[in-house]
Formats: sequence, C-alpha cells, structure tokens
Amino acid sequence: MEIILGFIVLLLCLLFGVRHGGLGLAVISGIGLTIFTFVFGYKPGKPPVDVMLIILAVVTCAGFLQTSGGLTVMLKYAEKFLRNNPKHVTIFAPLTTWFLTILCGTGHVVYTMFPIIYDIAIKQGIRPERPMAVASVASQMAICASPVSVAVVSMAAFFVAAGYDYSVLQILSVSIPATGCGVLLAALWSYRRGKDLDKDPAFQALIADKENKEYVYGDSETLVDKELPRSYHWAMYIFLVGIIVIAALGNLPSFLPHFVDKTGASKPISMVVVIQMVMLLVSALILIVTKIKAKDVGNCQVFKSGIVALVSVYGVAWMADTYFSNHMTILKEVLGVAVQSYPWAYAILVFFTSKLVNSQGAAIAIVVPMALHVGMDPILVISFISACYGYFFLPTYPSDLACIGFDRSGTTRIGKYILNHSFMIPGLIGVISGCCVGYVIAHIIL
Repeated sequence: MEIILGFIVLLLCLLFGVRHGGLGLAVISGIGLTIFTFVFGYKPGKPPVDVMLIILAVVTCAGFLQTSGGLTVMLKYAEKFLRNNPKHVTIFAPLTTWFLTILCGTGHVVYTMFPIIYDIAIKQGIRPERPMAVASVASQMAICASPVSVAVVSMAAFFVAAGYDYSVLQILSVSIPATGCGVLLAALWSYRRGKDLDKDPAFQALIADKENKEYVYGDSETLVDKELPRSYHWAMYIFLVGIIVIAALGNLPSFLPHFVDKTGASKPISMVVVIQMVMLLVSALILIVTKIKAKDVGNCQVFKSGIVALVSVYGVAWMADTYFSNHMTILKEVLGVAVQSYPWAYAILVFFTSKLVNSQGAAIAIVVPMALHVGMDPILVISFISACYGYFFLPTYPSDLACIGFDRSGTTRIGKYILNHSFMIPGLIGVISGCCVGYVIAHIIL
C-alpha cells in the first residue's frame, strides 16, 4: 500500500509541477521529497551531482557560443543551404534542424529557422505544414543525438554511476543513425501530406482577401545577405574544434591522462570529466578570442533554457531517486521481470514520462537510473533512446506552438480532436522507426 501511495505522491508532484514550467517542476519536487522523508520515513536519495556538473559545463559553453555569434553563423549557413535547394525543402528542412540541434545541443535553434522554412515553402507553392511540422519534430529528436545535450550527457553519467562503461560516443553511435533514420522517414511521409495549396479550399478562401494574401506571402527576414563579423566565425570554429576533440579523445583513450585508482590499477580519466574540461576550455577560448562580455552570457536564450533544465533535473532526479531507492527490492522483482520479458515496456514508459515532464533530460533522470537498478540491460536503454522524445504527443511544447505561429498560411495547426495535430504522425514515425533502428544498431555494435 505504501509503495502505491508513494507513487501517487510522485505522480501528483510531476503533474502539478509541469504546469509551472521547468523551474516549477524542480521546486514542486521538493514537496514530494519532503513528504517522502518526513511522512513516509524514506532515506533521502542522492541528487545527481555529476550529472548536474556536466550539464552546467555544456550549457555554459552553449551560452558562450550564442552570445559570441557562433550560432548565428551556423544558422546563416543552414539558411543558405535551404534556399539553394528550395524544391526539396520538405526533406532538407528537417535534416537541417536535426543537424543544427546535434551541433548546439538544444532544439531552441529551430525558432530562427521556422520563418525561413515557411518563406521557402510558400514561395515554392509547397504546403508549409509539410516541412515545418517535421522540422519541429526533427529539432527535438536530435537532442538524443547531440554530444553536448543534457539528455545524452546525463545518460552517460548515469551509466558511469551504475558501474557501466558506456561512453557518450557509444551512445551517439546508436542515437545519431537511429534518430537520423527516424527524421528521414518522417520527412518522406510528409512529402505529400495534406492537400496541395491550389487544391485546399480553406487556404484558397484565406488568400481570396487581398490583405490576407499579402500577409501569407509576405517576405521574412534573411541572414544570407548579412555580413557577419569575423569574430562570429572564430567562435563557431572554436566550438566545432572542441566537439572534434571530445570525439577524438573518446575514441583514443590512450591519449587521456591515466591515474591510479583505489585498487592500484592505472585507469584513464573519465570522459564525463573530460567533457566538462573541454567545454569550459572552449568557453574560455571563445571569451578571449571574441572579446565578448561574460555577463551577457547569462541573458542569452540558450543559457537560460539550459539552467532551467539543470535545476529541473536536480529536483526531479532527487525526488525520483528517493522514491525508487526505498522500494528497489520490490521494483527489481516486478519491473525487472517486466523489462526483461517486454523490453518495449521501457520505451513506452520513457516516452510518456517525457510527455509528462516535457523534457528529455528530466525523463532520463527519472527512468534511466531506475531501469539500471532493476537490472535492465544498458544496451536496451541505449537502443530506445529515441523514445525519450514524447512531448509532441500533445501540442503544448513551445517549439510546436511557435511552429504553428510562424505558419502564416494556417496549414500547421492543432486539430479539432487535439490529438490529430500536425506533429502527431511525423513524431510517431520518427520515434518508432528510431527505436527500431536503434535496437538493431545497438545489438550489432555494442
């Protein structure tokens, strides 16, 4: 009975907290943590300090990249690529937003791309819903494929904490092709979705009014013709070199410093620590070379969003660890058998947890430690990493709402029955196919 009451408290805190955003979710988790400790008598779990430190380092670096203009350069190149291939924007737009998120570690880069994608599509007579909806989905799916995302570095840190030797690069070797295939299949499905604009009576009725037509076909801002300062390019180059260094050191552990552990054996330094060091070093180089003001970093969107994610993971993971660690014996007996017999149950669990907390990082912080503790094969955890993206299920996530707002044609929308919105089928295709591809690849290479 106590385990059920505890789960109800956990669920209520998540449901109530998510209504107040990431920071609200973190502090509401404190209510659950207090109830568990002082009412139920649970021994407090451990906040994921290592995970939080690596998130902090990555978020700081991303903040310096945006403030220095390096992110702007990436967006300019992305826009130039799309405008040079306008007829295939439905395919190239989602692949572009997917790649940008991989580089930057946050799906928030998609906001700048939406007006560009819309402008290209409407000028080509392409139904804007086709590239825009799947581009929004792609930008979020790529979070699980970025070496500098909260979700990936959190998962790697949880593996280390549980005693498993799976690095960020091993996770990426599965998640990049898995999410990439998912995005491509979703884009191919979107190629002919909905009615063509010239055959859509709702759209034709909209543009029958002269003012509406001018609004729908109006120009959007562009970065292509803008001359960007050289310092912007230097910031981008420094950041990309940092990513390459992390990848190289992950594949060449012999180049890492080795230290003697408690058993007397010489072991290389953890890649979790290396990522933190490299991210801070890259931030410092960007600061020195581009001569930006460090205080401005705290005001940029990427840094603010990252700090919210950091605090959210802190509160949610601590509360969840307190609950699960005090019922681990029972959970191992029940969930351990379930995930071994029905591994897809884990994918479904993490999918809906992601929707519940509207965060891949928070979903991983809740589900992955529990899954590893009950004996789930870490290869399966990596296989289903695409399932960490479930918050498209209801069209309430900011990027989806922004996508609807940027589509002046009205083709990207929330349906009459809520669930029949523009992002549902591309999201399901991307996640399901990503899980299938990830399952196959993980069992081949890991």
